Amino acid sequence: MAADIDMNDPELKYLMVTKDGLEDPASQAEWTQRRLVWIPHNEHGFVAASIKGEVGDEVEVEIADTGKRVRVVKDDIQKMNPPKFNKVEDMAELTCLNEASVLHNLKERYYSGLIYTYSGLFCVVVNPYRRLPIYTEKVIDMYKGKKRHEMPPHVYAITDTAYRSMLQDREDQSILCTGESGAGKTENTKKVIQYLAYVAASKAKGGSTEDAEHTGNVFKSGELEAQLLQANPILEAFGNAKTVKNDNSSRFGKFIRINFDNSGFIAGANIETYLLEKSRAIRQANDERTFHIFYQLLSGASAAMKKEFLLEDAKKYNFLTAGKVVVPSMDDVQEFQSTVNAMQIMGMSEEDISSVFRTVSACLLFGNMQFKQERNSDQATLPDNTVAQQLAHLLGVNVTDFVRGFLKPRIKVGRETVTKAQNKEQCEFAVEAIGKALYERLFKWIVMRINRSLDRTKRQGASFIGILDIAGFEIFAMNSFEQLCINYTNEKLQQLFNHTMFILEQEEYQREGIEWKFIDFGLDLQPTIDLIEKPMGILALLDEECFFPRATDKTFIEKLNTSHSMHPKYCKSEFRDKADFAIVHYAGRVDYSGHQWLMKNMDPLNDHVVLLMQTSSDPYIVQIWKDAEIVGMAQQAMGDSQFGTRTRKGMFRTVSQLYKEQLTKLMGTLRNTNPNFVRCIIPNHEKRAGKIDAALVLDQLRCNGVLEGIRICRQGFPNRIPFQEFRQRYELLTPNVIPKGFMDGKKACEMMIQAIELEPNLYRIGQSKIFLRAGVLASLEEERDIKMTDLIVQFQAFCRGMLARRNYQKRLQQLNAIRIIQRNCAAYLKLRNWQWWRLYTKVKPLLQVTKQEEKLTQKEDELKQIQNDLESQKKSVEEVQRKFNQALQDKNVLAEQLQAETELCAEAEEMRARLLARKQELEEILHDMETRLEEEEERTTTLNSDKKKLQTQIQDLEEQLEEEEAARQKLQLEKVQCDAKIKKIEEEFAIVEDSNQKLLKEKKMLEERIGDVSGTLVEEEEKAKHLMKLKAKHESSIGELEERIKKELDSKAELERTKRKLETDLNDLKEQINEKKNHTHEVQIQLAKREEELAQAMMRVDEEVASKSQLQKHLREVESQLNELQEDLESERVLRSKAEKQKRDLNEELEALKNELLDSLDTTAAQQELRTKREEELAGLKRSLEEEVASHEQVIAELRHKHANINANLNQEIDQLKKTKATLDKNKSQLEAENADLANDLKALQSARLESDKKRKALENQISELQSKSGDSERQRSELTERLAKVEQELNSAIIQMEEADSKAMTAATQLKNMEAQFAESQGLLEDETRNKLALNTKLRNIEQEKLHLQEVLEEEESSKRNLEKQVATLQVQLTEAKKRAEEESNNSQQLEETKKRQSKELEELRARLAELQALNEKLDKSKKKLQAELEDAQVDIDTNRAKVVELEKKQRNFDKLINEEKVNYDRCLQEKEAAEREAREKETRILSLNRTVDELQERLEEVDMSRKRLQVELDDVVSTRGTADKNVHELEKAKRSLESQLAEQKTQIEELEDELQLTEDAKLRLEVNMQAMKAQFERDLTAREEQGEEKRRALIKQLRELEVELEEERKQRTMAVTGRKKLEGDLKDLEAQLEMSSKVKEDALKQVKRVGSQLKEFQREADEARASREELSSQYKELERKLKAMEAELIQYQEDLASAERAKKNAEGERDEIQEELNQYTSKMTLGADEKKRLEARIAGLEEELEDEQSNVAEMADRMRKIQLSNEQLQTDLNSEKSVVVKMEGHRSMLERQNKELKSKLAELEGEIRSKTKSTIAALESKMSNLEEQLEVESRERLAQAKANRKLEKKLKELLMQVEDERRHADQYKEQLDKSNSRVKQLKRQMEETEDELSKEKMQRRKAQREVEDMMEAQESQNREISSLKTKLRRGGGGLSSRLDFLGVKRGSIATASDDSQNADDSVDLEEEATK
Repeated sequence: MAADIDMNDPELKYLMVTKDGLEDPASQAEWTQRRLVWIPHNEHGFVAASIKGEVGDEVEVEIADTGKRVRVVKDDIQKMNPPKFNKVEDMAELTCLNEASVLHNLKERYYSGLIYTYSGLFCVVVNPYRRLPIYTEKVIDMYKGKKRHEMPPHVYAITDTAYRSMLQDREDQSILCTGESGAGKTENTKKVIQYLAYVAASKAKGGSTEDAEHTGNVFKSGELEAQLLQANPILEAFGNAKTVKNDNSSRFGKFIRINFDNSGFIAGANIETYLLEKSRAIRQANDERTFHIFYQLLSGASAAMKKEFLLEDAKKYNFLTAGKVVVPSMDDVQEFQSTVNAMQIMGMSEEDISSVFRTVSACLLFGNMQFKQERNSDQATLPDNTVAQQLAHLLGVNVTDFVRGFLKPRIKVGRETVTKAQNKEQCEFAVEAIGKALYERLFKWIVMRINRSLDRTKRQGASFIGILDIAGFEIFAMNSFEQLCINYTNEKLQQLFNHTMFILEQEEYQREGIEWKFIDFGLDLQPTIDLIEKPMGILALLDEECFFPRATDKTFIEKLNTSHSMHPKYCKSEFRDKADFAIVHYAGRVDYSGHQWLMKNMDPLNDHVVLLMQTSSDPYIVQIWKDAEIVGMAQQAMGDSQFGTRTRKGMFRTVSQLYKEQLTKLMGTLRNTNPNFVRCIIPNHEKRAGKIDAALVLDQLRCNGVLEGIRICRQGFPNRIPFQEFRQRYELLTPNVIPKGFMDGKKACEMMIQAIELEPNLYRIGQSKIFLRAGVLASLEEERDIKMTDLIVQFQAFCRGMLARRNYQKRLQQLNAIRIIQRNCAAYLKLRNWQWWRLYTKVKPLLQVTKQEEKLTQKEDELKQIQNDLESQKKSVEEVQRKFNQALQDKNVLAEQLQAETELCAEAEEMRARLLARKQELEEILHDMETRLEEEEERTTTLNSDKKKLQTQIQDLEEQLEEEEAARQKLQLEKVQCDAKIKKIEEEFAIVEDSNQKLLKEKKMLEERIGDVSGTLVEEEEKAKHLMKLKAKHESSIGELEERIKKELDSKAELERTKRKLETDLNDLKEQINEKKNHTHEVQIQLAKREEELAQAMMRVDEEVASKSQLQKHLREVESQLNELQEDLESERVLRSKAEKQKRDLNEELEALKNELLDSLDTTAAQQELRTKREEELAGLKRSLEEEVASHEQVIAELRHKHANINANLNQEIDQLKKTKATLDKNKSQLEAENADLANDLKALQSARLESDKKRKALENQISELQSKSGDSERQRSELTERLAKVEQELNSAIIQMEEADSKAMTAATQLKNMEAQFAESQGLLEDETRNKLALNTKLRNIEQEKLHLQEVLEEEESSKRNLEKQVATLQVQLTEAKKRAEEESNNSQQLEETKKRQSKELEELRARLAELQALNEKLDKSKKKLQAELEDAQVDIDTNRAKVVELEKKQRNFDKLINEEKVNYDRCLQEKEAAEREAREKETRILSLNRTVDELQERLEEVDMSRKRLQVELDDVVSTRGTADKNVHELEKAKRSLESQLAEQKTQIEELEDELQLTEDAKLRLEVNMQAMKAQFERDLTAREEQGEEKRRALIKQLRELEVELEEERKQRTMAVTGRKKLEGDLKDLEAQLEMSSKVKEDALKQVKRVGSQLKEFQREADEARASREELSSQYKELERKLKAMEAELIQYQEDLASAERAKKNAEGERDEIQEELNQYTSKMTLGADEKKRLEARIAGLEEELEDEQSNVAEMADRMRKIQLSNEQLQTDLNSEKSVVVKMEGHRSMLERQNKELKSKLAELEGEIRSKTKSTIAALESKMSNLEEQLEVESRERLAQAKANRKLEKKLKELLMQVEDERRHADQYKEQLDKSNSRVKQLKRQMEETEDELSKEKMQRRKAQREVEDMMEAQESQNREISSLKTKLRRGGGGLSSRLDFLGVKRGSIATASDDSQNADDSVDLEEEATK
């Protein structure tokens, strides 16, 4: 609070709380002692009660007020806040945030007159129902400009914060006042406006705004503020009414928007209204009134006004249902005057005011129209029209038209208007609708008029504050459409509140730097909002129903139920409910009735009457009705219901649509503002001050979202305290934590919280505050109160002691003084009568010596005074000097300031000049703006005129639309007529179709006849054609002969042209051949390079195979080392468990020794001997313990050393594996790139092959070969299918075996269960037996023997888990043995009973002795407790060690998992490597095939060369025989033709070769590009994998380091345990010393009792162990089942792998077949020798066989590897199980040792017991000792047997290792096979080189052929020359017809050869021969 607040101010009495009574320590102490809580109460809501006890789920409490005790359910109890939080101003500070605490706080404040309370971000207001002096100008001045936390809660504080934040942040603000009717929303809204009008007025007011009654002339300055204040009375008069809950209830919602300029002054205002309750104008409920204006007008109007407005008494108006209802707190006459004054201040003219009151009077008169129903018709009548006349006068309409409008309204149907008769109900409904609509329009006009007055200022509004006064959440018994709209609004507002509140909360968390996960509580309300507003929501369905003419409320409800029955927030009505449906809102479930929802939503009006209103003579009525939206009567006439559709002109909007638009607009405005919330609450419905109805207030708290806000607070940290305050208040709880001296508040708080040990979830530390969850502060307060009470008690004790001591000292002094006085008095009495004394008393005053002392004292006093004066003078001088210096400094400062002020003054003068210039500019701008404004006004006038024109145009268009509609109806009639015509036409068409079909039949008949005739005609024509053909043949033969002659002449010219072309072609061919040679040379070089690369790759593959084998060996070694480590670990655990058991045994011995402590008093010689024996045994045990501990420590050290070495080796191996993996990946990428190149080459060759296949036609011989090959492949396939069938048979047999094994396992399981049941029964029998024999010594021996047998049985069961059948057999044996034992036990039971009787007698004797020795027992109990505490500490240490061991085991498992993952990665790498090797082999085969194709192509070239050579030889022969040219012309021609054909073939072949070479080059380029891309990709993958490997390696190293650290910690703990054990041994020695001094009398009896108890415990423990063993057997069985399932899954996996392998094999065979086909095709195409072909085929077959062998070898290797892995896993599991068995056996051994020790102790006890008896008892005890020793020997034998079993296991392990070595040998063999295959590959390479040599030879031959071709071409040229010479000779000789024909023949022959057809050439020769003949 601010420091300047006067606490004695009477106004602050209703605002502030005095903290005197709140911080009363007595009440605080009572709260802490009584444990006060809140419990629910029917009347008071919650009452205080104190907890007395708990009974199950209920708590017994005592009510504080009545003292009555009640039982309450735990969940119903709510925590109470400390008294410190009573009447707290902000409920968010409450440490216990619950309903009871909130209600109690509000109650306490309300009873104290405090109506305002903060609740987090909003303010809660409780209606006081009385006037409070807290709204004066003085209070406004107090709150003005103050921060919220500086002043007590008030609506002024909320308003001021909104106003200040608007000015500072330039952000629009809103104040939301919500609550029920009567809660005080309107009053608070008025106070907000009053505060803003006072604070933001342009000039300060002289008096209070409340009391100001001004006229319109008074407000010159500040007129706007006055109008803003006077808007409320007008709105209250026209919009407020009296209800049952509230005398001045607002029946509408309003949003008042006050605009402010940049300076913060009010610049204007605007009011928006929502949902006026207009139905109140026509009817009201009991004890309620209509709107105030009706009563004000009737009461306050003058006589002239009553006459003018035709007013009467209130009782005469039907719309005023209750007549004149008087409100006690309201004077209607005075209120009327204030309303009129407010209207005048608002700037309304007298004419406007009279128009408003005239309309109000008309609204009242509408209710007085009395209609009657005619008897024989549906028509209503108006017998008396006086009221109608009055209405017509007031509204300015024609009476007859007005009455007719209600009775017979006109309705437009199409283009015609029709009158419709109305009955009485319809007329009354229409009158009420018009009356409501008239009042609604009047209210809207008033609001519009107020807005116009408030907005007429010229000041520019920079920002605004909006005040929302809207109805709160309403839940009545039955709710209607209006309540849905209100509740919908409140849902939206609550969503806004939740969102805003938590966003601000989150902002504070962010400012304070607190980690916080955002929760949007606004989403909680979204489903309800979606249910109401979304498409197909309630409002949408309501609008949809309004569009249907026959829709009713019932159909609407049905549609709602069908659409939303599954919605979580929607509830259907039950069968007997009055409600139609219910919605779950945030405030609770609300039931709604759907009665008249459609009517309320549509709000239909009478068209006729509305049109009359729009054409009224009164301009005011025209103005308010001008924009009426009507659901007309015409639409009502279209349906039977009284509600119309919404289709008229598409203009009308429903009430829900309008409200939804308004609400979305409002929510948009509010979202753009910073909201401030005021929640108003009504305390009771009786309107009584000082009374609170708890249930009512709680309902409103829920509805207003106060509890919702609290729910949000609970999610966060509602209690927040500054660091200084937290330290100041709670430093008591942490003494000596904060060091002396300065410390930062944050650090201090952190240290305090650490000392308090608060949970981290309960607090957050920010930058300036500490944030606490709800309830934490209360617990801190409780602790503080406890601490304070302790301190106060100590302080009081100290104070009382001090006062007592002071009083004692005072009394002592008084006593001494009394003694002195007594002594002096006695002396005086003695001296009184002594003469010398009298003389002394008289002489003493006369002596000067006595006065010297007085003078000395005087002088000293004077001296002191002078010294004081001197000091004061010095001080005054110093002060004057200081003041002088200060004055000088001030003078200098003032001089500087003066200079600065003069400069500032000059600057100010300049500024003033500039401002004057600016002012002139602004005035000019203003002038311009005014001119612009005038222009804009002119534009608006023109726009208005345009608007009117447009409206007239729209009316014209509407008329046109109606005409169009009429035309449409006409068209529909014409359509009907056209449809009738179409039907007629269709009938006629059917008749025509029938006639047509008849004609078609006749046509068919005629066509048949025509066909016959045409047949005869065709025959005649054919004959004629035949004759014509003969004629044409003869003519054509003559023509052909002539054409031949012409062609021969043409061919001669063509021959010369072709000759020239051939010459040029030959030259081109030579050049191309040279280029091809060069290209082939380059290809050979590249091939050589590739071969070298292949050789290198194969070498790498060999190296990788070797590295793989080495890595496998290393892996196996690592696995064996790991197994050894695991075994060492398990042995370590076993040893640890042994040590723990030994520790327990020692503890038990300790207890026994303690018990013996008291009995050692009467020791005998026998006891001394026993003691010495025990000491020797103890010393031996200690030595053995120490040796075992030392051995354990050595083993641990060795294990750690081994572990470190293994980890280092593993890390190195991992690094090596990574490197090898990287190299493998690189090789793989290279091989893949080469593979891709080869594949592309193959593709290119295949495409070339396809092209060559298309060109060539002779493929018949190849087809036969292919068919033979396909037969071979089919045979191979059949073989493969047979193999598959065999494999499947094997699989089926394996599956059958598996099923048999499963069935056996099931039978074994059932037998196991039976045996277990029998075993359990036998155990039960044994337990029953043992219960009867608790206190007997003989029973001990039998039980121990039984235990040994049971242990043997358990061991047999555990060993028999390898084979299920053996298990069953052993269990049966055990069962029989158990039965035998049970029989023996039953026989022995009688003997045991006898012994029991004897023992009972002995027990009685011992009890008598026990009573004597109880005193000694108590002493020993104390020492026992101490030892127990020490033992418990040791046990805690052991538990922590165990937990650490468990963690280590977990980490070991994780490490194993990581190793397994690495193994999987390694296997994957191996698989990838194998795939790469396969790919390399495939590439090699493809290279070989490509080489073969190259060889074939070269051979073809050589053949061509050979053919050319032959041709050259023939040409030479021709040249040599040119002398005989005439004779051998035909032979020459033939040779020429053959040469030309061969040339053409060579040409085509060369072209094909060029194409193929081009394709290979393209493929090569593509392959190179792909190879580079693949290389880049593989390098990226490699780097990524290396990074992953590095990360994994680091993680492993981290884990290893952690394991080492944990091992070191384990070692430390072990040393600690050793030291603890030594301490215990020291204690033991001390106890032994005490034992020697104590007696053993009492101990005998106690021992027997304890013995019986220990035996019981032993038997129970044995039973538990037996149960545990049984559970272990069942778990082992489950594990076996799980293994079986895993094996089945692996079988399935193997089957799938087999299938995939077969598929891969088939693919490989297909590829092989394709390659074979290609090879065969190429070999068939080329004319190679049969030997070479066979050789190649044999080579291919050999390679395929090798491939298949390799594949089969690889598959066998994979299978073997899998089998080995499976066997390894199986052996590993067996090993683990054997280890667990060993561990259990060790446990049994330790347990037996413990029992042995116990038996020894029992032996000693027995010796002590019967020391008085004969030696025979001692002998019996010795026999017991011998029995126990025999048992020990048996155990040692068992231990030896276990050692043997362990050795067997080790042998098995060695055998496994041998198998692994065999597998390694196999791997080496496979490696040798791989080497052989590599050597074969090398041989193939050599063969390839040989083929290359042959190629080079063939190239040489081809060159020779080329030379021969050149020679042949020269010979041809010479031959041509000879032919030309021959031709000239023939011409000279004038050769006859024969030579001519010969020449023609030659020509034809040459043409034939040019066309490449030898047959035609032969034909031409024949023709020539015929011609010669």
